[in-house]
Amino acid sequence: MRSTTAPATCPHPAAEASPPAISMRGVAKHFGETIAVRNLDLDIVRGELFSMLGPSGSGKTTVLRMIAGFERPTAGRILLDGADVTDKAPFDREVNTVFQDYALFPHMSVADNVGYGLSVRKVAREELRRQVAGALDRVHLGHLADRFPSQLSGGQRQRVALARALVLRPRVLLLDEPLGALDRKLREQMQIELKAIQREVGITFVLVTHDQDEALTLSDRVAVFHEGGIEQVGTPTEVYERPATTFVAGFLGAANIVEPELSEGLFGRRELLSIRPERLRLSVAAPANGGPELSGVVTEVVYSGPATTYVVELRPGMTVMCTRPAGDDAGHRRGDAVHLSWSPGDLYAIPGSPTTPTTIKEKR
Repeated sequence: MRSTTAPATCPHPAAEASPPAISMRGVAKHFGETIAVRNLDLDIVRGELFSMLGPSGSGKTTVLRMIAGFERPTAGRILLDGADVTDKAPFDREVNTVFQDYALFPHMSVADNVGYGLSVRKVAREELRRQVAGALDRVHLGHLADRFPSQLSGGQRQRVALARALVLRPRVLLLDEPLGALDRKLREQMQIELKAIQREVGITFVLVTHDQDEALTLSDRVAVFHEGGIEQVGTPTEVYERPATTFVAGFLGAANIVEPELSEGLFGRRELLSIRPERLRLSVAAPANGGPELSGVVTEVVYSGPATTYVVELRPGMTVMCTRPAGDDAGHRRGDAVHLSWSPGDLYAIPGSPTTPTTIKEKR
């Protein structure tokens, strides 16, 4: 079940203190017979780092392009700080975009790339130099001002693109998968830097990403997109711990989702239930406290460094995942008989109807 109105207008804590930086009302986008975005209502609060998360083709990039002015909505209105900009060109909006490929001019130095927009605005030379120096210092690249993009690492080019956008002091900065081209270690490092820069400058950041960890790490709030609509909007804790639908539960990390007819027998509750793999405890012996537990056989062990994931078959055709952090498992192997236990509060009843198949069900 997709919700495009009530969850999407879920207020940010700062919502009452200032009007939204971005408001979208009834926004839709069609490409011929293809519906890319469906009747979207959304408020993004001034000064927050807001992520639009979803798989490829879910509509998130189309929404970003409509905010930027690169696409015009088929229906609905877009407001920036209360002003209707639906029909305005990109250069008439106080919005800048950082793309995945960074789009730096290869024949220009770092300083000239950052100052390009200021030169277009006819900013005086000394003032331009001062602002460029300040922008480069903010992203810790002042010492590389005379280098060319080809002489920089991927992370450095990303920061140049960010400085070029920030130096124009936009009200909203749009980031379209800005870290997608970086390797994992550098991407994680840049996530921390990007969040620190956003806190420092106080500009509204809107990030498009398909990376769940990135959205949870960076965001004040996250909108989870699916098939052109928004399934849920909330803080990272809310969307992860209290998913509105099975799609959200399954897309944000891993989840064991149980059909109501099975959950009654397994957990004593006839509801659509979810329990995260990391909430399950694994042991050879049954819990000594007599609490709730299930028994099964380990069928697969996946070691990933920080954690180990066990696939446990409860009975033929019915499996569950359990993830334990490094150093917090007993080295279970395939074929081991084990017991799974949990705390009652770790079971979560998903309020929405299923939008994806459940993961714990009997073969028919």
